[in-house]
Amino acid sequence: MLRGRSLSVTSLGGLPQWEVEELPVENLLLFEVAWEVTNKVGGIYTVIQTKAKTTADEWGDNYFLIGPYFEHNMKTQVEQCEPANNAVKRAVETMNKHGCQVHFGRWLIEGSPYVVLFDIGYSAWNLDRWKGDLWEACSVGIPYHDREANDMLIFGSLTAWFLKEVTDHADGKHVVTQFHEWQAGTGLILSRARKLPIATIFTTHATLLGRYLCAANIDFYNHLDKFNIDKEAGDRQIYHRYCMERAAVHCAHVFTTVSEITAIEAEHMLKRKPDVVTPNGLSVKKFSAVHEFQNLHAMYKARIQDFVRGHFYGHLDFDLEKTLFLFIAGRYEFSNKGADIFLESLSRLNFLLRMHRSDVTVVVFFIMPAKTNNFNVETLKGQAVRKQLWDIAHSVKEKFGKKLYDALLRGEIPDMNNILDRDDLTIMKRAIFSTQRQSLPPVTTHNMIDDSTDPILSTIRRIGLFNNRADRVKVILHPEFLSSTSPLLPMDYEEFVRGCHLGVFPSYYEPWGYTPAECTVMGIPSVTTNLSGFGCFMQEHVADPTAYGIYIVDRRFRSPDDSCNQLTKFLYGFCKQSRRQRIIQRNRTERLSDLLDWRYLGRYYQHARHLTLSRAFPDKFHVEPISPPTTEGFKYPRPSSVPPSPSGSQASSPQSSDVEDETDDERYDEEEEAERDRLNIKSPFSLSHIPRRKKKLHGEYKN
Repeated sequence: MLRGRSLSVTSLGGLPQWEVEELPVENLLLFEVAWEVTNKVGGIYTVIQTKAKTTADEWGDNYFLIGPYFEHNMKTQVEQCEPANNAVKRAVETMNKHGCQVHFGRWLIEGSPYVVLFDIGYSAWNLDRWKGDLWEACSVGIPYHDREANDMLIFGSLTAWFLKEVTDHADGKHVVTQFHEWQAGTGLILSRARKLPIATIFTTHATLLGRYLCAANIDFYNHLDKFNIDKEAGDRQIYHRYCMERAAVHCAHVFTTVSEITAIEAEHMLKRKPDVVTPNGLSVKKFSAVHEFQNLHAMYKARIQDFVRGHFYGHLDFDLEKTLFLFIAGRYEFSNKGADIFLESLSRLNFLLRMHRSDVTVVVFFIMPAKTNNFNVETLKGQAVRKQLWDIAHSVKEKFGKKLYDALLRGEIPDMNNILDRDDLTIMKRAIFSTQRQSLPPVTTHNMIDDSTDPILSTIRRIGLFNNRADRVKVILHPEFLSSTSPLLPMDYEEFVRGCHLGVFPSYYEPWGYTPAECTVMGIPSVTTNLSGFGCFMQEHVADPTAYGIYIVDRRFRSPDDSCNQLTKFLYGFCKQSRRQRIIQRNRTERLSDLLDWRYLGRYYQHARHLTLSRAFPDKFHVEPISPPTTEGFKYPRPSSVPPSPSGSQASSPQSSDVEDETDDERYDEEEEAERDRLNIKSPFSLSHIPRRKKKLHGEYKN
């Protein structure tokens, strides 16, 4: 009898040490099913893509991803090849013979995992029959007009068919299948209804109904136990989708979600408590030069400064060296993403900075895609004016340099009054006149289709942040994803983030929160909330998150106005930091990246797979104990240097960002603190892949 290997727990220096014996992956096949495999729609794409290398390193050629086929994605992201595994090869061939179109290849990302892609449109002729199958399985009907739900049913039916063919020819190998979100859930429902011999995991990254309810400005978290779930889903015309999601949750051997806050939500919305919480990680790459991320910050900050010079031409009466760049990014969900509370806090921050006569300026970017009619003419003109002035300055500089060079060769000191001729002065005067503008710098870079009703623009009108000269807070709405090919702001998202000083994500509904996590990995401080999975994770594992550049706004136990005041306090405190304090804080933030590495967080997925195998095949696999890995009771201590957190040595009013206070941080030793943080962060995460009778060294990891 094949016997799965077990989990046990030991202790090392007071820290929890999990001893995890590896599963016999050579006798297993792992399939992950998600609508966002090779198909970038939202955060699940990032989960799948960044986790692929860690999973592929563990499972090798026994790891497969299942997703939908889109021709463009296939051509640009997938290298077609023949399946090496006999069961998968026969499944693909059988389905193609029976009127389906199944594509197989390697996804061209880190880890190069195998992908199985189903052409949804090619199999749509089976839709009515598959609707009948779903009705027989769980009595859920799908309206004909819900195109998305119909596509998910086709995708799920093809997945269940494929898994049946694989298990029919698996040659004794056991199949583990993980389904992500309700879009993949029908595959799980149909697989269980047909009693396929597979171990199933269902992972929800956000509940359907939770997202809808939060978007409606309902006090969601304080009324979780009071909602009439069926009525709320029916009122929003998503009852059939909700039923599909809930059926998948209850059919799975193991139910997981991405954070503790979403686990509480799922227990009330979906009526099942998650078995394992699987936090989302990232593929963390460390630079060979320790402070390279600081150099990248300076380089990309200069490119953002160039854009700001053009955008505010004619009104550039603030010092760019004393200007902080803040941003919020993500789906345009005004309330869920916290854009409402952010704008209100910016109004209060503007008042504080003006009242204290601060010379610090804050430029805030809203990177949230919306419907537009193309670029704003005034914005494009600003970049053209900036480039024209740059060309003129270079032209005059070359003439000036030549005259200066000739004079020095003659042994003369040139007369500075004559070194510029009348033509040069005329050109420069014309250039100055061209920068005159009658209007204020625009608050949006594009022409918005719904300008009058747009939530962000409507709020800006209400609070009066119109980029006036007197305003210390300037706002720029960029309603389009960033791209290096843009004629306006030619930067990729990662480059833009590295060039900013602070990411602000005061979300009300954020099951995980990849935006602040990405900031952390890049060494950029961020604002999050205790209603986001990321914020809860940091509160649990870091004793003083603020010291590490993670500002956590309390949106669960405070009123909206109090939360807004707290956010304003965080932003104002950040503006009071000196340049040195910001550099120290970025160093600390970047050191937290190990905390978010899939090599460590992947252990939660390992535990979920152990657990599902023990439930699906109890006579062949066993897990002890049936509880997830945990670091409960342990928090990374606050840094020992002075100040212990950036607020510790701040003056009562903002300082100039280029002023260095020699007495600040006098006991700060970067190398000593970095080494201490490395030990603190890695100690509780030396949990993964520790074979029995061969313990790893403290902090050691091996794929």
